[in-house]
Amino acid sequence: MAMSQCTSPSVLLLTPPFTQLNTPYPATMYLKGFLNTQVISNRQADLGIEVILKLFSKEGLLQLFSTINDVEKSAWSDNSQRMIRLQETYIATIDAVISFLQYSNPTLAYQICNGDFLPEANRFAQLDDMEWAFGTLGIQDKARHYSTLYLEDLADLIKETVDPHFGFSRYAERLAMSANSFDELHAYLQAPLSYTDELLAACLEKQLQYGIPQLVCISVPFPGNLYGALRCGQYLKENHPDIRIVMGGGFPNTELRSLSDPRVFDYVDFITLDDGERPLLCLWEYLQGTRPLHALKRTYALGTKGEVVYHDASKAGDIPFGKTGTPDYSDLSLDKYLSVIEVANPMHRLWSDGRWNKLTMAQGCYWKKCSFCDISLDYIQNYRPVNAALLCDRIEEMVRNTGETGFHFVDEAAPPALMRDLALEILHRRLTITWWANIRFEQRFTDDLCQLLKASGCIAVSGGLEVASDRLLKRMEKGVTVAQVAQVSHNFTSAGIMVHAYLMYGFPTQTEQETIDSLEMVRQLFEQGVIQSGFWHRFAMTAHSPVGLAPESYGVVRTGPEKGGFAYNDLVHEDPEGADHELFSTGLRKSLFNYMHGICFDFELQEWFDFDVPETDIPTWYIEQALATYAGTPVHDNSVVIWLGEVPYVEAYRKKNKGKQKIKAKLFFENKTDTLQVICGEAESHWLSKMLSELRPQRKQRLQWSALKASYEAVGLTDFEKFTRSQVWRELRKHGLLLV
Repeated sequence: MAMSQCTSPSVLLLTPPFTQLNTPYPATMYLKGFLNTQVISNRQADLGIEVILKLFSKEGLLQLFSTINDVEKSAWSDNSQRMIRLQETYIATIDAVISFLQYSNPTLAYQICNGDFLPEANRFAQLDDMEWAFGTLGIQDKARHYSTLYLEDLADLIKETVDPHFGFSRYAERLAMSANSFDELHAYLQAPLSYTDELLAACLEKQLQYGIPQLVCISVPFPGNLYGALRCGQYLKENHPDIRIVMGGGFPNTELRSLSDPRVFDYVDFITLDDGERPLLCLWEYLQGTRPLHALKRTYALGTKGEVVYHDASKAGDIPFGKTGTPDYSDLSLDKYLSVIEVANPMHRLWSDGRWNKLTMAQGCYWKKCSFCDISLDYIQNYRPVNAALLCDRIEEMVRNTGETGFHFVDEAAPPALMRDLALEILHRRLTITWWANIRFEQRFTDDLCQLLKASGCIAVSGGLEVASDRLLKRMEKGVTVAQVAQVSHNFTSAGIMVHAYLMYGFPTQTEQETIDSLEMVRQLFEQGVIQSGFWHRFAMTAHSPVGLAPESYGVVRTGPEKGGFAYNDLVHEDPEGADHELFSTGLRKSLFNYMHGICFDFELQEWFDFDVPETDIPTWYIEQALATYAGTPVHDNSVVIWLGEVPYVEAYRKKNKGKQKIKAKLFFENKTDTLQVICGEAESHWLSKMLSELRPQRKQRLQWSALKASYEAVGLTDFEKFTRSQVWRELRKHGLLLV
């Protein structure tokens, strides 16, 4: 994408290292879209991808190996020493590999897959174990996987030799994790710049060549961005002291709500919380001299005595979600991002492969009850959806601006009703996009709704199955059962939509028996083919969740930490009723890896663990029975009727029966892969031909079930209920007649 024509921005929006290699993190695009509506000149930059491309280039590796060669190497591992001896090969191949991962050099795949082009170090040792998982991939995908291993080898070298905090999707994350005190971070920031820090400073200074902004906004979504953000602030304060610096994003929103350490403001001037649009606008007005400091919104700053002061006196409400503007990707060169394949997990591949436009159907969560979630915070608690027409307007604008037709809806949980309306609007406008979203496993995701979502371009959903135990799901207030998750997942999978399940172990009071029973549920779900991807993570108690706010209500004891003036979110707890949860981590991950590849379903669960575990209490037929009891899509008078197929053409003919002639009709439907033929009476054929044309989603007017029945009877046909039990109806339902 071409660079913005704005050469002297008033506001510079920055994403510090590191988030993703394949696509930019969306925070700055959202803010840029909003600033555009306020006619405030701005520019954005993803310093993460800029640093990566500066480091992983011929010039970058020449500099890297030159630095390494100047240092005593005897203490380094054999792996690093092998790579140093192969440095000329790495330098010679790096630009071609990066170009290939940017989709600019596809023919290189043949050389990469031949096995004698890329230098190989420790990361390639896993190929013997992984070849069966990647063996069915095409040559392009296999080459991208090999190229990913090649880059990971180089990352290992960097971490061992010049910067132990380096990582592709996080930088110095350990310093920010559970950092209730600012002491360690502050100490590291007083040390000389690391190798990566030097590259970051150079990339930041390059952005200032477009003009010196009045305000720099640094978005910190994750702990792995915090150190880089503070280094950016430090550089600006030392080299451009007139620039004001504000930090916001997911990390401050969750971790810095009780901030009191003034040393943080050695690196930034302001920190905002929650939705950024209104606080940023108030801050801009303050910098223009039209708003007093005390009237800022949800903003930390230093007081006159050097103390941390929280300002929240603005009477203005947050900007309505429908008026925040369309996320704007300009200034970002999308063709620079790298499409990598790290592991065989199909959903993880979506996160790391391809360039996805990020969009949100609704701010907040419509459910906002899960006891492990930070539901007390604004970004979850305040639910604000937009309508489908506005969403599609934004989709079309983003496609025009980016040239990309892939969308990842990053909602906490996309609402089923809005997903339905969005799918209908996409089909009405005849848009061709590919999209995926996060969901709850709601019963409202019927088989018909899933078919509609698929027709609109949905390829995958991810949702929380969590503990896969009905007792614990109830304590979590998930509002679902395991059987319901199985049925909904089956609806998605049958429609051709991939399902990823977030899995959790270690929830308060979870016993050893319940952990094993949860694993058995997961085994059956994969064996039945209703989910295709999953990931186990350990329960973490957070300060803003119901469990963190009232641990005694969940049978656990909070043991720390105390507030230390800086970050405060992750809590330490004891679970006197629960199992020793850490024991299960390796076995759960190992079993899941195999289930995802369709093997080892016949293994006893004991085989995944090196200690004795109880036998499961879950019957082997539990999930199969849950699927068999699904009643199908319910029909209501207000159900919207949609026909996804083509308009039929009709051939009338005469049929003799006991000496009498009847006029019958054949309806022919040309589908993408075949031709459907149904036979019915003449009157029904005329009604069907007319109604199916009106039921297509390209028509703006929607017909409900009650109106469909009335129209059937209005042309003199009788017994609509009998018609809906006929072979004609069954064939139409199988081929795209939906009730949503």
